[in-house]
Amino acid sequence: MPEYLKWLLLFGVGSIAGIINVNAGGGSSLTLPALIFIGLDGALANGTNRIGILLQTATAVSSFRQQKFHRFRMSLTLALFTLPGAVAGALLSVRISNEWFHRILGMVMIGIVISLFLPKPKGALSVDIENHRKTWLIYPAMLGIGFYGGFIQIGVGFLLMAALYHLLRISLVHVNMHKVFIVCLYTIPALVIFVLTGHVNWGYGLCLAGGMAFGGWCGARIAVKGGERIIRIILALAILIMSMKILNII
Repeated sequence: MPEYLKWLLLFGVGSIAGIINVNAGGGSSLTLPALIFIGLDGALANGTNRIGILLQTATAVSSFRQQKFHRFRMSLTLALFTLPGAVAGALLSVRISNEWFHRILGMVMIGIVISLFLPKPKGALSVDIENHRKTWLIYPAMLGIGFYGGFIQIGVGFLLMAALYHLLRISLVHVNMHKVFIVCLYTIPALVIFVLTGHVNWGYGLCLAGGMAFGGWCGARIAVKGGERIIRIILALAILIMSMKILNII
């Protein structure tokens, strides 16, 4: 494949993945295969993908803020609990085999899909999270999710949505607002580890990041203007794509 086609492919796939990631999760199920398709091995693709994740989530956080959807104090508190897990997960990721990489992905995604379709608790549409009762279970959940995100990233948005949605009982718009902030913060130390271990291709990573940043910016606006109805449609699409990838249909 000519080099220019690789760049166009990465930017296009990144744009789609950015929209999906902000509104649901699973965008990395598109970007990682794309990176592998153009010639990167699994470990290098996993690290390179983090450049796009970082820029996309930073752009989405900024977009939410411009639309006056932000609770930075709560987002930061939740994100800090993910950092130890993200560091440990990234360290494990550069040492594990591709075979185990895919086995773990398949097992976790079964649990994610089931979790996302559990009945919503009563009162789940509270939007004032600063005054809403919080449960302590969210904090160990953030630690575990940070580990998974640092390790593989694929589908971490589903895990965050399930945890925030069911444990904090907040609307999906606010779930996505917190989600992008949390992923942005824990991606920083994870990316540093991948860089230091030589598992990043900067050229492809920055091209992918440009597309994901554009998609993240658009995705935040879709989330706010479209509300929960649009988010649910994108969520269903993302789960379908993820399931088809796990079953090797696409």
